[in-house]
Amino acid sequence: MLKFIPIALAAVLSAAISLAGIAANAGPVATGTFTGASDHITTGSVEIVANADGSHTIVLGDDFSLDGAPDPRVGLGKNGYYDGNTDSGKLLNLTGSQSFTVPAGVDISDFNEVYIWCEKFSVPLGFAVLG
Repeated sequence: MLKFIPIALAAVLSAAISLAGIAANAGPVATGTFTGASDHITTGSVEIVANADGSHTIVLGDDFSLDGAPDPRVGLGKNGYYDGNTDSGKLLNLTGSQSFTVPAGVDISDFNEVYIWCEKFSVPLGFAVLG
């Protein structure tokens, strides 16, 4: 039984080193603050984080808040236009921190805004210009 302890320890150390590498390579590439749209109140911060594997994550801040709407989605846009091909998922909560994976193949450098989008009525609920 003792010969399995070094193997298990090596596996744990390897996983810890891998996670440390991911954390070291990940970081925010853009940030913004939400403004409401279409008579909705949307506030709080957002950042886009580059992951070590090349993917990107949209992270809504702890201060995020939306006053409510049917079928709110999170995605990207440019110069006032939402791009439905960047839909990163349904908003899980009306307040607080949440994360959404940008779809594979989306080049985030093509976009300068994060949207909270109402799919049902095809209107923006809020947006954040990224800087």
